[in-house]
Amino acid sequence: MLLRRMVLAAGLVLAGPAMAEGPLRVGTTAGPYAAILDYAASLAKAQGLEVKVVEFTDYTIPNEALFRGDLDASNFQHRPYLDNANRTRGYDIVPLASSIVTPLGIYSQKLRAIADLPDGAEVAIPNDPSNGARALLLFQQAGLVRLRPGAGVTATVLDIEANPKRLRFRELDAAQLPRALGDVAAGAVNMNYAINAGLDPKSALVVEGKDTPFGLVWTTRSRDRDDPRVAKLIGIYRSPEVKQFILDRFGGTIIPTW
Repeated sequence: MLLRRMVLAAGLVLAGPAMAEGPLRVGTTAGPYAAILDYAASLAKAQGLEVKVVEFTDYTIPNEALFRGDLDASNFQHRPYLDNANRTRGYDIVPLASSIVTPLGIYSQKLRAIADLPDGAEVAIPNDPSNGARALLLFQQAGLVRLRPGAGVTATVLDIEANPKRLRFRELDAAQLPRALGDVAAGAVNMNYAINAGLDPKSALVVEGKDTPFGLVWTTRSRDRDDPRVAKLIGIYRSPEVKQFILDRFGGTIIPTW
């Protein structure tokens, strides 16, 4: 059985199907997502619901753990990422309620403004399909590239139709992007990894708005979508108390959706 606070590496062999007894096991990624879940779990415990928060170091393992039954639910991904995982891996994982928006930002250790990107600069984006598309859309929002019409949340670097600064895109694991900022002119970093690495979200050169389609969703296996324990935890998470915790702890850089 997975232990609370256990950090899983990508090569770990996951346990078999889980038993129904015991605490509700919820997967998330380390940093702000886990901090918010920890607080919600403490409120749930006071209401008689035991929750075990299981942290992961990357995005690729939680869905596999959920699919295999090592988790009961998760709260770490947005809908485009889930849709891609279901399509490419054959998962039967369904979205439930919305969670939070953690805006993606373009950061730099060298530049003060996005307009200062030099011609031919190397920039880094996440290498997973959905977050890579998310980063490209943000570069388009900044006026640096133009994507093929209709590319949307499935955009790749092959969909770049105009790149007047001739930017060179390096695709890296999302968790590695904060450390890569010293080697590139700028990089698109997910908010949870930015905060975890000590970056100030307010220092981002460009940041997504709250209307982004990449807000987080709660997920579970389709056969567990009506689990009353999951519904209870989601209700506690989407409470005024947790909303205030998010606003106080993260100063408006993470946006509750309720």
